[in-house]
Amino acid sequence: MTGGAPAGGPARGGSRMRDESAQRAANAEAPRIPNLWHRIGAMFVPYRGLISIAVALVLVNAGLSVLPPLLTQQAFDRGLFPVGGGGPDVPALARILVMMFVLAIATNAIGIAQSSLTARVGNSLMGDLRVRLFEHLQRMDIGFFTRTKTGVIQSRLQNDVGGVASTLQSMITSVVGNTVTVIASIVAMLLLSWQLTIVALVLMPVLVLVQRRVGQVRARIATATQESLSDMTAITQESLGVSGILLAKSFGRQQAESERFRAVNRTQIALQIRQAMSGQGFFALVSIIFALVPVGIYGVSAWLLTDGVELTAGTIVAFTTVQARLSMPLVGLMRVALDVQTSSALFARIFEYLDLTPAITPKAGARAVDRDRLGDVAFEHVTFRYSDAAPDAAPTLDDVSFTVRPGEMAAFVGPSGAGKSTIAMLVPRFYEAERGTVRFAGDDVRDLDPLELVEHIGIVSQDTYLSHATIAENLRYAKPDASDAELADACRRAAIHDTIAAFPDGYDTVVGERGYRLSGGEKQRIAIARVMLKDPAVLVLDEATSALDSIAERHVQQALDAAARGRTVIAIAHRLATVRDADVIHVVDGGRIIDRGTHDQLIARGGVYARLYSEQRSDPGRAGAGGPAGATGPAGSAGTMDPG
Repeated sequence: MTGGAPAGGPARGGSRMRDESAQRAANAEAPRIPNLWHRIGAMFVPYRGLISIAVALVLVNAGLSVLPPLLTQQAFDRGLFPVGGGGPDVPALARILVMMFVLAIATNAIGIAQSSLTARVGNSLMGDLRVRLFEHLQRMDIGFFTRTKTGVIQSRLQNDVGGVASTLQSMITSVVGNTVTVIASIVAMLLLSWQLTIVALVLMPVLVLVQRRVGQVRARIATATQESLSDMTAITQESLGVSGILLAKSFGRQQAESERFRAVNRTQIALQIRQAMSGQGFFALVSIIFALVPVGIYGVSAWLLTDGVELTAGTIVAFTTVQARLSMPLVGLMRVALDVQTSSALFARIFEYLDLTPAITPKAGARAVDRDRLGDVAFEHVTFRYSDAAPDAAPTLDDVSFTVRPGEMAAFVGPSGAGKSTIAMLVPRFYEAERGTVRFAGDDVRDLDPLELVEHIGIVSQDTYLSHATIAENLRYAKPDASDAELADACRRAAIHDTIAAFPDGYDTVVGERGYRLSGGEKQRIAIARVMLKDPAVLVLDEATSALDSIAERHVQQALDAAARGRTVIAIAHRLATVRDADVIHVVDGGRIIDRGTHDQLIARGGVYARLYSEQRSDPGRAGAGGPAGATGPAGSAGTMDPG
């Protein structure tokens, strides 16, 4: 998103950045993927039965497609103008015409069946590829998503996969069908006249060479087009979400956002035009050549007849008919070849994502969590730095050690950027420690089953995410089979049930995108109720009240106190008053734990904690009080549903 800088400078800078982005898109090259076509071919293996039937139908249809010209020859030479002389042979002509009619019905019926099969296989392949990519992205580590725009990921998943749909279908039948038709047509032409066949095919090698060059150009344009489409999707996702709209309106940047989209759209239009026109000259050349071939056939036929070669009228008519029918499958093959070359760029982009290796992977033979030691969390000399940090940058965490016993509350406080939230992310193994060991229930988290590990950990952060669904559906995300009574009980413990019951639709109230129809305090308490439904042994609270006003914070803090009972709690806090009753408070600064103890002990010792606590008592605003949106939500008053 653009910021609120003065107009003028940033606009020019933004324009320059957009021009550079457009230039990068225009020069984009598809990633190099080893064994690309072997991997594409492997996608067809699960559907080999259906593909075999489809190919059989294609072969039958391709074989039948060369019969009409031969029947045309017979209609001329046996029915209308018998070679032996005399008038038309009406019975023979009638039989030939009936055969032509039956053949037309048969080929069309087979064509419908074949199209149905290929559509089924092609769309199933596309669906498989989309699901496979989605599932792989689900396994990627959190770091991947912090480095990659959501819109770019969506573009790979939707636009790139959708872009190969037609190619997947055409690869099944068009290649086989057109190849067989071309071969059968050439055989028929040779049977009719080998001399005329040479005339008809003499320029084909030239077309093949030109087609390869055009395909390479189209592949580069396709890659650039998809890169530009990714930029457009990213801008749309950023700017048209609720957060993006609020930011643009807050700074009066709607026009700047429209110009940003307009610039990327211009690049996309230019690339689409280039892609649409890149093969038109080639196909115009093909059409011209095929239009001139009959001229050559008639000229050579006249020359052969004057030279004493026996050619009947039926043979010439049948040959030109076959030659005309040859043009369609030949053009079809060339078009498929171009599409395949173009789609190879899209396949390469898809496989580039499929080849990404998650930074965190389950260990072979991972152990189950020891349920007798649930709630036991320990860091042993843990050092960590983010993957995108500079090589010489100081680590985010440096030799951090602590232990939290079952049922204890451990708080981590300190200045912003000290590394507190990173500690919260290492417990469920969302990131991997560079050195040292993170233990859960006595075991190294790297030795545990990741799914079972997170089953025992509940996280409540200041950035509460609610999907655009009902309150009940958001709650059941933690426990899909939860009964209405369980939902109500969890919400009562989170001090939100009465508020929900007062809404016109109760638990069936749709919360809006990211829960924007609720106040900040309401969203937080629903998130706490959701965690209660999960019933974890360890509760991680990451700045869970920092964006709330004092009234909303009091309600949420009461809900957090209820959620914490009987659980191990790891609390990350800016507001020191919210954790003063913790069993132990760890003071974090510069990635290290510089002090620890109870509230009274830390106050008595002075130091960073005592200074921060004194500052917050004298100036409550420094504790991180939230703004109006966080305190009251769009409706304008805490605890009130937005009537819209």
